[in-house]
Amino acid sequence: MLTKTYGSAVQGVNANTITIEVVVSQGTNFFVVGLPDNAIKESQQRIEAALKFRGYKMPRTKVVVNMAPADIRKEGSSYDLPIALGILHASQQLLTEELGHYIIMGELALDGALRPIRGVLPIAIQARKEGFKGIMLPVENAQEAAIVNNLDVIPVETMQQAIDFFEGRLAIAPVTLDTRRVFQQAANQYTADFADVQGQENIKRALEIAAAGGHNVIMIGPPGAGKTMLAKRLPGILPMLTMLEALETTKIHSVAGKLGANASLLSSRPFRSPHHTISDVALVGGGGNPQPGEISLAHNGVLFLDELPEFKRTVLEVMRQPLEERRVTISRAKVSIDFPANFMLIASMNPCPCGYYNHPEKECVCGPGVVQRYLNKVSGPLLDRIDLHVEVTPVTFDQMTETRKSETSAAIQQRVEQARQVQVGRFQEFPDVHCNAMMPPQMVKDMCQINDAGRTLLKTAMERLGLSARAYDRILKVARTIADLAGTEDIRLEHLAEAIQYRSLDREGWAG
Repeated sequence: MLTKTYGSAVQGVNANTITIEVVVSQGTNFFVVGLPDNAIKESQQRIEAALKFRGYKMPRTKVVVNMAPADIRKEGSSYDLPIALGILHASQQLLTEELGHYIIMGELALDGALRPIRGVLPIAIQARKEGFKGIMLPVENAQEAAIVNNLDVIPVETMQQAIDFFEGRLAIAPVTLDTRRVFQQAANQYTADFADVQGQENIKRALEIAAAGGHNVIMIGPPGAGKTMLAKRLPGILPMLTMLEALETTKIHSVAGKLGANASLLSSRPFRSPHHTISDVALVGGGGNPQPGEISLAHNGVLFLDELPEFKRTVLEVMRQPLEERRVTISRAKVSIDFPANFMLIASMNPCPCGYYNHPEKECVCGPGVVQRYLNKVSGPLLDRIDLHVEVTPVTFDQMTETRKSETSAAIQQRVEQARQVQVGRFQEFPDVHCNAMMPPQMVKDMCQINDAGRTLLKTAMERLGLSARAYDRILKVARTIADLAGTEDIRLEHLAEAIQYRSLDREGWAG
């Protein structure tokens, strides 16, 4: 007898429906075909133990399990439940006509209990797209799948519950979720607030500009000046996630297995801060079965690289293309997968190995040329993709003990939202451009026009400060954002002047 059940295989951030065909016939042995990995081949032992524990029999004849399409690699233990139900139906121990109406996924324990799986959200989206009535999953994954409406999400704790449901002995109410209500309730709940930061008004201003225009930032300053503290508060002033952005972000975290049990829609912008010992594959993604890396987990959020020169040069260089294209392509012999990677890069670094170059009080003990060699660890092409270079100075005792409350993240965020709304209107005819930082060079010329006085100021600044040619476009983009924050149509002299001061590392002789 031939039985068909349906599962799903996740590739990248999308899913493909897998038809699991089971035949029980004369002969001996258990065969799984259709490019299964070792975890699927080992499912025989888990399924047999679970069936015996629940009082069912594993057929002692020939069992063939075919996973179609056979040219897609299937990985992981999440096919245990559909294979087990297929075997029971093919051996006439399960009597139902409903198996074909559901996507069924779940890993079996030896006592028939179900363990949670990863990648549930793309699986549920594909199930609805292909017209399945519902999806059957472990209880821990139900909230995540319920994000997708018009799909019955059936949560089960054990294989026995799944059998009883299909045979009509147990009614299981589908899990429902008012996605918009949950999203709005949890939106923008950040524990870190700019109100906690005393002093550093110029750095807060720079981060506000960065958030308003989607610009990348590098902060240079001595240890203990507050670089990490400021960076961790940046997500709280970014515009609120839209529903589409929240779905995209949740899909990536679901595929990577980062959501945790009983998780639902992500409603806050991600903040990823990998250690400087990270490998290039862990940063951009990859592996035998390509998984998203840190830059994709930071999609629609912030990637913070603390102590930038300590990262391996190869790790930093692989970021250059994703920073430009806002996505990363992982290519293997048989498959090529795209992961989205639209993130804001926030980097911090000491000005020299000892940390006290340019310090107002402490003296740098680094030898001649050491500072320049340290700065040269960060390549020019990478700095070319960072719009704002900000020098962070230590907070004075008077500033630390000040009782006056600093401005809150919510107040700053309102200004950022208003500036972003201006940019939405400006770029409505350009679907690939969402903020000022994403403007290509030709668009910069059209959207960032300056008057004669502005050109004179920019020319003088570039000559006197020794600014490099790559600083020109960056200054114009940042000035455009400052003008948006000020609510003006034209880029004025004061906007240009402020933008020019954010190019510290482009000044000739900065470290000499």
